[in-house]
Amino acid sequence: MATVCPAGTANERSSRMLSQPSASRTRLLRCSTIIASMLDRSLLPGPAGPVDAHSRRRALLRLAGALCAGASLPALARAAPAAAPAGARTLLVLGDSLSAEYGLRRGSGWVEMLARRLAAHRPPWQAVNASISGETTAGGRSRIAALLAQHRPAAVVIELGANDALRGLDLAATEANLAAIAQAARAAGARVLLLGMQVPPNYGRAYTEAFATLFRSVARQERTALVPFFLAGVADRPELFQPDRIHPNEAAQQRLLENVWPSLQPLLG
Repeated sequence: MATVCPAGTANERSSRMLSQPSASRTRLLRCSTIIASMLDRSLLPGPAGPVDAHSRRRALLRLAGALCAGASLPALARAAPAAAPAGARTLLVLGDSLSAEYGLRRGSGWVEMLARRLAAHRPPWQAVNASISGETTAGGRSRIAALLAQHRPAAVVIELGANDALRGLDLAATEANLAAIAQAARAAGARVLLLGMQVPPNYGRAYTEAFATLFRSVARQERTALVPFFLAGVADRPELFQPDRIHPNEAAQQRLLENVWPSLQPLLG
């Protein structure tokens, strides 16, 4: 059954988890995550092979029908951003399902853990989670300008690229998109941390090496901080993955945070 945004919510609307005061600093884009996840799963190749155009059209129609059935146009309008506390500094996380709590309990993902750590040890900082399941670097590039204008972050974490590789997209375009996101963030006065990714060797040695290298290349050219491999210490441990063998489970989230924290700390001043 399709899940739709309930009345009174909005695409990319900030939602605060009031049961966890520190976690309320992170705003999760819930409806966007649900919708993108539905579409991503609908369009992935199945046992019979790649998804054809007819199947893509059916998937889009199902998605549109779900939206129309449960939400009016006003309900889908963008909500006004909540005012940040006086003196607060914003850390924007732009990512995909690895950062959007895909398959996890709300509040158990590494970005939420980061928000709680910031509240405890870096109180001027608050985290805004702009991650969407299924997001590609092209999607992130298309959203970054609006996110920068809305949240005015002092630091940006870019966690994108895995879906580009899973779909076999052109790596030159992936590199260009990541560079453009970093450039936009730096032009807006934000410090940038890029999270590197890797793909399994079954993609072929040339593709695997080129994919891993592009993150180092972007970090060097755009003068950003870099985590060489976001899933270090997780990728080689099957017990730290959900049944789909793609998304890290709840037990892996602390390790993901610890992979990011040493490179992020210097950006917080």
